[in-house]
Amino acid sequence: MTTSHPNPAAADVRAASKKTSAWFQGNERLVVVVVLLLLLLATGSFVSERFRHLGNLQNVYEQSVGLALVSAGQTMVVLTGGIDLSVGSMISLMSVLTSGLIDGNPERVVWVVAGVLALGLLLGAMNGALTLWLGIHPLIVTLGTGAALQGLTLLYSSDSAGSVPPEFEYMAYGRILGFPVGATVTLLVFAGLAHLLHATRQGRYVYAVGGDPHAATLMGLPTRRVLVSVYAFSGLCAAITALYVVSRFGVGQPYTGANYTLASVTPVVIGGTMLSGGKGGLMGTLLGVYLMGLLNNVLNFMDISSHFQLVIQGLIVVIAVSSFHGRKAQPV
Repeated sequence: MTTSHPNPAAADVRAASKKTSAWFQGNERLVVVVVLLLLLLATGSFVSERFRHLGNLQNVYEQSVGLALVSAGQTMVVLTGGIDLSVGSMISLMSVLTSGLIDGNPERVVWVVAGVLALGLLLGAMNGALTLWLGIHPLIVTLGTGAALQGLTLLYSSDSAGSVPPEFEYMAYGRILGFPVGATVTLLVFAGLAHLLHATRQGRYVYAVGGDPHAATLMGLPTRRVLVSVYAFSGLCAAITALYVVSRFGVGQPYTGANYTLASVTPVVIGGTMLSGGKGGLMGTLLGVYLMGLLNNVLNFMDISSHFQLVIQGLIVVIAVSSFHGRKAQPV
């Protein structure tokens, strides 16, 4: 009589297969985004030979920096079940303040940059504090503060304000070991945030508050502190984005942040972060940013109007939210 012995190698293969299957089930949206990126690359290569040039793809990479930075902050807010519709107005205000206060004087750069970053933190924290104090949905709060900030922007300047010295443009056009400074800093920011979300107590608090804020409060978690901190971080990201925009264009414009409000939400929902909070992560957001950048690049090669591109962005948000509503997602 023979006795069959389990095959350790086969067992390892089955375990790995189950683990891979479980990952795909929890992160199907990431897979979809990667597939869409590959399809866009193929489409762009078919539409224009210039699309395939390394310089064009590098340009897409660099142009995505501003959207990536502001979307990082938006992701943190959405993970708690909120939303920040004031980021566009913050970017507009802080961009005109940056170039207006520097006004071409290199000696003012350090203190103006420090002041703008502090202002971003303050405005973001104000959004979080108002949401808690008033007890109403953050959509309404940030919509109102966004309108007020845009009004302040126009009171300060209704046209281009001041200028920045050539050295200030290093953030947008400088290179570190051949790699663009802005894009490299963006990747480091996302890597640091991903570590915070998945390897620290603060990150677990963010997911817990977004999953069930009432239960998080009953468990003794610092719910109020977490909410204020994520909005403060969103304001900081808006400030960094404003500095990058001024660095890229050399001057602040009063409506330079107008398109960032919707645009900052688009890669968040495309990348798998649920608007209800508690599910999603930064990897999906970063892939969503590059997806939108590549899509706009392909549409430009197809001579599609920039106004129509905004229509497409809006439709993508609706489709992304509706098609994945209620589905389970894992932190990625």
